Amino acid sequence: MAPPLQPPRRITGTSGPSRRSLLAGVAALGALGAAGCSRVPTASTTDGGDLLERLRAAGVVRLGIAGEIPFGYIDKDGELTGEAPELAKVIFKRLGVDRVQPVPTEFGSLIPGLNSQQFDVVAAGMYVNPERCEQVIFSDPDYQMLDSFIVRKGNPLGLRDYQDVVEKKAKFATGTGYAEIAYAVEAGYKESDILIVPDQVAGLNAVEAGRVDVFAGTALTTREVVKKSGKAEATEPFKPLVDGKPHVDGGAFAFRPTETKLRDAFNVELAKLKKSGELLRILKPFGFTEDEMTDLTAKELCGG
Repeated sequence: MAPPLQPPRRITGTSGPSRRSLLAGVAALGALGAAGCSRVPTASTTDGGDLLERLRAAGVVRLGIAGEIPFGYIDKDGELTGEAPELAKVIFKRLGVDRVQPVPTEFGSLIPGLNSQQFDVVAAGMYVNPERCEQVIFSDPDYQMLDSFIVRKGNPLGLRDYQDVVEKKAKFATGTGYAEIAYAVEAGYKESDILIVPDQVAGLNAVEAGRVDVFAGTALTTREVVKKSGKAEATEPFKPLVDGKPHVDGGAFAFRPTETKLRDAFNVELAKLKKSGELLRILKPFGFTEDEMTDLTAKELCGG
């Protein structure tokens, strides 16, 4: 993402809890979980950090999640799931850490929570961008993502990208803290004219009700959320422009800057999963396809 904004909110399906209500539930669950499990001390004492060794000794790693489907959330049975937690379970098992523990928080609190040692890793499908790279270190992305619009059936205004939205003076909406805000502004849309809604479900509702002409989100979430809609559809995915150049976002795990050994060990296992095709198998149940697989690196997305 271009600015230090939250990544596009990612909620699949047109039914189920909103992001706001979902967070309320997972926060309570997370508090119970935290009470039942002692913390792993996280102060590093060696170059590159020794958190991995202490996680192995404790047998558990605490994952910061933002309660968002399909990236990291508590399901209806009270179980931790989502693309990032399920991937974390596999990788940390390979690293000798048998158990993962969710620590739910608001998305905007993930980096502060990580750096204040409330949890060990951010497992929330967080986009890698230069601003965030000044605060944390990232694994290489486990997925890449293009943007897409939710529009009324037939796309009557012919909206294919942010430039179309500006030129046709469409009523535009996106989600709280979404990177799509910056993409629209870069295209020339006045930020004060953007309708901000909680998530993709609210965005779909706004399009269906005619309150806006278009809602911008990720290709994955827009195609999932419109599946049961008889009034709206998702446009073909496209690359937004950042500094005038087509841009592809990538989501990854975040670590404290001192914990390079843990990040590097994580990357080794992630690379193996990519090479074997296991990564797609893990992410596919959450709506990911071959199009979302990537060879992007954190270094590229951090700006070199």
